[in-house]
Amino acid sequence: MQSRDLILTAIAPIVWGSSYIVTTTFLPEHSPLTVALLRALPAGLLLLVLVRQLPPLAWVPRLLVLGALNFSIFWVLLFTTAYRLPGGVGATLGAVQPLVVVFLSALVLKTPVRGVQVMAAALSVAGVALLVLTPAAKLDTLGVVAGLAGAVTMAGGGGVSRKREPPVSLLAYTAWELTAGGLLLLPVTIWALPEMPQFSGQNILGLAYMSLIGGALTYVLWFRGIARLEPASVSLLGVLSPLAAVILGWAFMGEVLSPKQALGAGLALFSLWLGQVSWRWRPRKLASA
Repeated sequence: MQSRDLILTAIAPIVWGSSYIVTTTFLPEHSPLTVALLRALPAGLLLLVLVRQLPPLAWVPRLLVLGALNFSIFWVLLFTTAYRLPGGVGATLGAVQPLVVVFLSALVLKTPVRGVQVMAAALSVAGVALLVLTPAAKLDTLGVVAGLAGAVTMAGGGGVSRKREPPVSLLAYTAWELTAGGLLLLPVTIWALPEMPQFSGQNILGLAYMSLIGGALTYVLWFRGIARLEPASVSLLGVLSPLAAVILGWAFMGEVLSPKQALGAGLALFSLWLGQVSWRWRPRKLASA
């Protein structure tokens, strides 16, 4: 059963790995606020129409917090990083999320910090860096801060999501969070943009993919994994995103894989395996007790 949960959850970061090609091919450089809004709100409203269920008033404050962490703040930071930094730098910064999750879970969920999990998280950062980082990559202060803050925000959203089971189906819960995230972004985007952005048919196609496939579908699978799997194990699946991006670039854009990238891919996959088996390893004293 756990293998099935892992496979279904892994679909989400693999699909997210296609976001770079979709963004560069179908979307121009719009404001991060605009892209985040149009990724979250249409997906949330469509799912709401499908489930036909509104959240109880008692859950609204929690949904606003989760919508902000998982979508509003995280996606704005994500696209800020994407626009201001080379993709390799952004992916490497995002790869620190498993490290954040290990220590945040210990603080919030009272789970023990295991050395093997810290090692797996550190190896994932090293693997992603070898896979996507180039010597010519330039750093931008705001982009770096946004990348690190995005990793912390997504880790925090996963921790809060795990603390209490939703009272409805996973589809309805995802609809509520996406809609909350989109509604929080709406007034900020309207206030911040000087004029209404223009979109071509190609832009709309890219946004539809990012919203419906890269938003609604993948987050149903991701939240399902958060509810069923260890937090550190779920976060390590994020290494599949840059790995998928590199493979797609090699397959569709004629990019060449170097020996260094092959080593990075191997390290990333090894860290993923190590993270998945680490939950079975318990300290001897704990096992005896």
